[in-house]
Amino acid sequence: MTHQITVLKSYKQPLTFDDVWDVDEKSKTKTLLSNFEKYMLGDLQKARRAFQKRQQKNSQKNPGARLHGLNKNQSQSQDVLVLEETKKKKKDSGKTKDYPKSWLVKALFKTFFVTLLKSFLLKIVYDLLTFLNPQLLKWLISFANNGGAYIWVGYVYSILFFIVALIQSLCLQAYFKLCFLLGAKVRTTVLASVYKKALTLCNQAKKQYTIGETVNLMSVDAQKLMDVANYIHLVWSNILQISLAIYFLWQELGPSVLAGVGLMVLLIPVNGILVTKNRALQVKNMKNKDQRLKIMNEILSGIKILKYFAWEPSFKKQVHDIRNKELKNLIAYGKIHAVIVFLLYLSPVLVSVTTFTVYTLVDSNNILDAEKAFTSITLFNILRFPLSMFPMVVSSMLQASVSIERLEKYLGGDDLDTSAIRHDCNFDKAIQFSEASFSWDLDSEATIRDVNLDIMPGHLVAVVGSVGSGKSSLISAMLGEMENVHGHITIKGTTAYVPQQSWIQNGTIRDNILFGSEFEERKYQKVIEACALLPDLEILPGGDQTEIGEKGVNLSGGQKQRISLARAAYQNSDIYILDDPLSAVDAHVGRHIFDKVLGPNGLLKDKTRLLVTHSIHFLPQVDEIVLLENGTIVEQGSYNALLAKKGLFAKNLKTFIKQTGAEGEATVNEDSEGEDDCGLMPSMEEIPEDAVSLTMKREESLRRTLSRSSRSSSRHRKSLKNSLKTQDMFPPKKKEEIVKGQKLIEKETVEAGKVKFSVYMKYLQAVGKNLIFFIFLAYTINSVAFIGSNLWLSLWTSDSKTYNGTDYPASQRDMRLGVYGALGAAQGLFILIANILSIYGSKHASSILHKQLLNNIMQAPMSFYDTTPIGRIVNRFAGDISTVDDTLPMSLRNWTTCFLGIISTLVMICLATPVFVVIIVPLAAIYVFIQIFYVANSRQLRRLESVSRSPIYSHFSETVSGLPVIRAFEHQQRFLKHNEILTDANQKCTFSWIVSNRWLAIRLELVGNLIVFLSSLMMVIYKGSIPGDIVGFVLSNALNITQTLNWLVRMTSEVETNIVAVERIIEYIKVENEAPWVTKKRPPEGWPSKGEIQFNNYQVRYRPELDLVLNGITCDIRSSEKIGVVGRTGAGKSSLTNCLFRILEAAGGQIIIDGIDISSIGLHDLREKLTIIPQDPVLFSGTLRMNLDPFNHYSDEDIWKALELAHLKSFVSGLQLGLSYEVAEAGDNLSIGQRQLLCLARALLRKSKILIMDEATAAVDLETDHLIQTTIQSEFSHCTVITIAHRLHTIMDCDKIMVLDSGKIVQYDSPEELLKKPGPFYFMAKEAGIENTNSSTSF
Repeated sequence: MTHQITVLKSYKQPLTFDDVWDVDEKSKTKTLLSNFEKYMLGDLQKARRAFQKRQQKNSQKNPGARLHGLNKNQSQSQDVLVLEETKKKKKDSGKTKDYPKSWLVKALFKTFFVTLLKSFLLKIVYDLLTFLNPQLLKWLISFANNGGAYIWVGYVYSILFFIVALIQSLCLQAYFKLCFLLGAKVRTTVLASVYKKALTLCNQAKKQYTIGETVNLMSVDAQKLMDVANYIHLVWSNILQISLAIYFLWQELGPSVLAGVGLMVLLIPVNGILVTKNRALQVKNMKNKDQRLKIMNEILSGIKILKYFAWEPSFKKQVHDIRNKELKNLIAYGKIHAVIVFLLYLSPVLVSVTTFTVYTLVDSNNILDAEKAFTSITLFNILRFPLSMFPMVVSSMLQASVSIERLEKYLGGDDLDTSAIRHDCNFDKAIQFSEASFSWDLDSEATIRDVNLDIMPGHLVAVVGSVGSGKSSLISAMLGEMENVHGHITIKGTTAYVPQQSWIQNGTIRDNILFGSEFEERKYQKVIEACALLPDLEILPGGDQTEIGEKGVNLSGGQKQRISLARAAYQNSDIYILDDPLSAVDAHVGRHIFDKVLGPNGLLKDKTRLLVTHSIHFLPQVDEIVLLENGTIVEQGSYNALLAKKGLFAKNLKTFIKQTGAEGEATVNEDSEGEDDCGLMPSMEEIPEDAVSLTMKREESLRRTLSRSSRSSSRHRKSLKNSLKTQDMFPPKKKEEIVKGQKLIEKETVEAGKVKFSVYMKYLQAVGKNLIFFIFLAYTINSVAFIGSNLWLSLWTSDSKTYNGTDYPASQRDMRLGVYGALGAAQGLFILIANILSIYGSKHASSILHKQLLNNIMQAPMSFYDTTPIGRIVNRFAGDISTVDDTLPMSLRNWTTCFLGIISTLVMICLATPVFVVIIVPLAAIYVFIQIFYVANSRQLRRLESVSRSPIYSHFSETVSGLPVIRAFEHQQRFLKHNEILTDANQKCTFSWIVSNRWLAIRLELVGNLIVFLSSLMMVIYKGSIPGDIVGFVLSNALNITQTLNWLVRMTSEVETNIVAVERIIEYIKVENEAPWVTKKRPPEGWPSKGEIQFNNYQVRYRPELDLVLNGITCDIRSSEKIGVVGRTGAGKSSLTNCLFRILEAAGGQIIIDGIDISSIGLHDLREKLTIIPQDPVLFSGTLRMNLDPFNHYSDEDIWKALELAHLKSFVSGLQLGLSYEVAEAGDNLSIGQRQLLCLARALLRKSKILIMDEATAAVDLETDHLIQTTIQSEFSHCTVITIAHRLHTIMDCDKIMVLDSGKIVQYDSPEELLKKPGPFYFMAKEAGIENTNSSTSF
C-alpha cells in the first residue's frame, strides 16, 4: 500500500528525498559488505596462492629483469623516481601485469546465493507456462473450425488463457524484482569494497591508477556488474526456451523444422563474431573516454591558467581530437550493431519462411492449415525473444568480464605493509629509526638510507635540508606510506600529521578542524586563536560555518595550511608530524604560529614535534636539528652544537643569512603588542602549498565579502538559496539564516516535473530534420510489411479449405511462398536502413551537443567555476555525454519499433474483427493513465538517484587525495561509515525505483492480458461468422501484444530518464559566457609596445550581489616601470591582476594600456599580450614542451634558451626524453620548485611588454628564489613589471610602491619617499625590520 501512496504523491507533486523510504537492515551497505567479505577473504587467499605459483613459474623462465639508468644522487629525489616509474610503465604496458584472478565472481555468487535460487525457481515456472499459450491457441482454432463443438468449451479456453497469463505476469514480475534488487546490491557491494580497498592500498598499486580511473571503477564498472546481474538467469533460461520451442514445433511440422532451426544455428556464430568485434571497439572507446576525462579534469582544475594565458583553443583542440576518435568508433560500433539487429529481425522471418517452404515442398499432401501455421508462428515469436536476448546477454557478460578483471586487479592489489612501523606504548623514546631504509617503489633504490635517529618524548626536532634531500620522504616513511627495504621505526603513541600540501574537505571550516572529534568550546577557541584563524573567521561571511569548496578552492594557501594545522592541534595526539606547515604563511603569521603552537611555549609544548622547515630563524629555539642530504642524516644536534661544529649546517646557514639578513633581524626585534594591533591578517595571496592539488586556488570566491563595510550589512541579505527556485533535495536547517556568501557551492539543481518538450526538440534538431523523416519512413514501411506478411499468411492458410489437399496447384503454392518471403525480407531490410540512418543521426547529435558544451564551458567566466564543483562539470562530460552517445539512441530506436509494432498489431486485430475497436478505446485510456502516473514517479526517482550518486564519487575522490592524512589520524573507520551512509542514501532511491517499475509492469500486463482475454471471448461469441484462419491471425498477434506493451512503457520511461542527460547538458550549454575572445576591433600589430597602464577610477566586484573589491582606483604606470603592490589580506591585491586580465569585468571606470581601453578588445587579444607568473605553479599532463608552448609557436632553440634562463636546462637535458618528457597529472613528478621554474620559463618565452608576478617564491628554497629574482631583473628590465608582494624585501628595489587598503590606493610613491614619512607602508616596513631601502639587502 505504501507504494500506492507514494505513486499518488509523486504524481501530485515531485518526490523529495524524504518521501523515499529507507532500505531494510539486510540490504544496508554495512551488512552486504560484511557478508561479502566473509567469502571474499577465502577466495582471494586461494587466488593469491595460485598467483604466487604462476609467478614462481615465470621467474624461473626469465631471471633478473631490473632497470637502472640513473646515477646515485639523482635517484634520491622523488621526482626522478616517478620518472623511472613512467618509463617502466611504458615498458610494462607491452606485457600486461599478472594479478590474482577469478575470485570475484565466486565470492559474489556465494554472497547472493539465496536470491539467485529464488529467482531461478520463479523463472522456471514462467518459462514452462509460456508454452501453454500456443497449445491453447491451437485448441481454440480447432474449436472455431469445428462446427459441432459445445460453446462452453470455448469459454473455458478463454478463461484458461486469462489465468495462465495472470500467473505468468506475477511470476515474471517477482523474478524481475529479485533480479534488479540483486543488481543493486551487487553494485553497492562493489562500491563499498572499492572504497574500503582504497583506504589500505599500497603505494605501488596506487600509482597505477589516477584518481579518475579509480572513480571509474566505482561508477562504470560497478554499473556493468549491476546490469549483468539483471540478466544472469537468461543464460540457462534462453537455452531452455529454445529447446522447448523446437520440440513443440516438431510436433506441428515434423522434420521440416530442422531447416529453420539449422538456419538459426548458422546465425549464432555470425552473431558471435560481430559481438566480439564490438567488444574490442568498446574497450578501445573506454580508453578514449578515460583519456578525454583526464584532460577535462585537468582543464577544469587549471582553468584559471588557461584563461590567463589564453590557451583554451589548444586544449579544446586536444579534447576535440579525442572526441572525434571516440565518435568514429561509435559509428563503427553502431554499424555492426545494426547488422546484428538486422540478423535478429530476419531470423524469425527467415526461419518461418524456410520452414513453411520446406514443409510444403517435401510432400504434396502437406498443406498449411490455420492450426499449424498460427501455432507455429506463435512458437516462432516465443523463439524470437531468447534468440534476440542471447547476443545482449553475451555482450553484457563480456563487458562485465572486462570490469571484473579491472576490479579483481584493484581489489586484489597488495595492501600497505606497515610491519616496519612498530607501535610500542612502553617505549622510552617517542620515535626511533633503527637502520631504516625505505623506498617509494620496491624496484627502485632507497630514498631514505640507513637512518638512525632517536627522538625523545616532548622534544621539538627540526628537519632541514635542500630541495629533494628526502625530508618529506622521511615523514612518509614514518607514516608507513613507503616500502620498507630494511630496518624499522618504533613509535610510541598516536600521531597527528600536517602535510605540505594541505588537504581540505568539502564542508564547513569547523568540520575540517574537528575532523570527527567532539566539539569543546574552550579547547576549540584556544586552537583557533593559536593558529591565527580568528581574523580569517571574522572576514569570512559565515564565520567557522562557512562552507569550503572541493579541495578548499575558496581559501588561500595560508588559510588552508592553518586550518590543516588547527585540525592536528585539536586532536589530542602524542606525536605531531609537521611537513613544512609555515611555507604558505607570511613571516609574522609564521612567527605567531611558531610561538603559540609549535614553539617551546606553544599549545603543543609537551608533545613530541617533528618539524620539516625551510625557515631558518626558528632553528635556535628547537631542541634538536637534523640535517638531511640525499636521504641520509649528515648532521644532528642542537643549534649551538652544530654551529660550533662548523660543518655543512654552519656553512649553509652563513650563505642564507647573507641573503635574508633583513628578515632574520625582523623576527627578533618584533614586539608582541605591535603585532596584535596590526591584526594578524595573513595575506590572502599567500603562496599555496597546494600546488599538487588539482584545483587552482581561487581567492576570488572568498574575498567577495571582504571589504569591511560590507561585513555588518551582509548579514541580513537574501540568501543565495532563495535565488535557486528549484525544490531543494535536503530541506535547509531552519535555525540559521544563511549569510550572503556563506554558501559557496550551490546545490545541484534537481529539475522537477516533466522533461520539457523543448529538450526533445533540441535533441531532434541536433539529429537533423531530413534524417528524422527518412528514419521514420523506413520504420513505417517495415511495419506495413509486417502487417502484409501476416495478412498474406492468413490468406495462404485459407487455401487449405479451398483445395482440400488433393490438387493444390504448384503455381499457387509458389506465389504464396514467394510473396511471403519477399515481405519478410523487406521487413529486415528497412529495419537495417532505419538503424544505420539513426546511427549517423545520433552521432551527429552527440557531436554537436559535446561541441556546444565544451565551447560554452571553456568560455564560462571564472565566477562560474568558483560556485560549481569540478565533479559536477565532469559529470556532464562523463555520465551525461555517454548517455547521449550510447543509451539514448538505443532507447529511442527501441521506443519507435515498439510503438509502431503495437499500432500495427492493433490495426490487424481491428481489420479482422472491427468490433474490437470498442474494447481498444477504454483499455488504451487505462493504459495511458497508468503510464502518466508511473512516468512522473520513475523520472523523479531517477533524478534523485543521480543526484544522490554524485556525493559518493566526490567523497571518494576526496578520500583518495587525503589518504596519508586519514591514515595518520587513523580515521579510516569514520570515513568508511560516511561512505556507507552516502551509499545507502543512493540505494534507497535505486530500490524505490525498481519497485516502482514492478508496480507499473503488473498493472500493464493486466491490460495486455485483458486484450488477449477479450479478443478470445470475441472469437467464441462470434463463432459462426469467423473462420479459423482469422481466429489464429488475431490471437497470435494479441498474445504478442502483452510483451510489446510492457516494453513500450519501459521504453517511454527510459527515453524520459535518458533525455534528462540532454536536459543537464543544455543547462550548461546555456551558462552565461564571458566577453568574446576576439572582437571586430583588433589591437594594432605589436601592441603594447610601451607598456603604459592607466587606471581611471576603476571599480570591480566579484559577483553582482557582492560589494566592490576595488573601489575607484586611479593611477598611471609608465613604460617599463617596476611597481610593487602591497596591502593586508583582502585589500584587493590579486583582484588587481584579475582585472588586468579581465578575469573580472569592470563595474565602473576603465583600464587603458598604451592608449587602448582593454574592455574594447577581445579577451584573447588582451590576454595573449600580457604575461603572468601565477601563485600556483600549475602544469598539465603532456610533454614538457606542450606545457611551455601548447600552440607550437616557438622553435626548440627558443624553448631551450628559456629553460636555460630559468635554470632548468641541466635538469631537462638530463632527462632521457628531454622536451618530450611526459609530465604527470598536475605535474606530480616534478618538485614544487621545478614547477615554479617552469612557470618562469613560460613567461620568458612569451616576452611580452607587461609582466605580472603574483609573488610566487615561498614554495621554493632560498637559492631558487634568488635565481628567479635575478633572472627577472635581467630579462625583464625593459618591461613594465607589477609584483604583488608578501615579503617586503622583494620589492624594495621597485621604482614605485602601491599600498592598497580596502580596495583603494592609500599610498603610491617610490620606496624612499614612503619610508621618510609615517604611514601604512612605513609601519609595515618597520614591522619587517626594514629601516631604509639599503637595509633590505637587495639581491
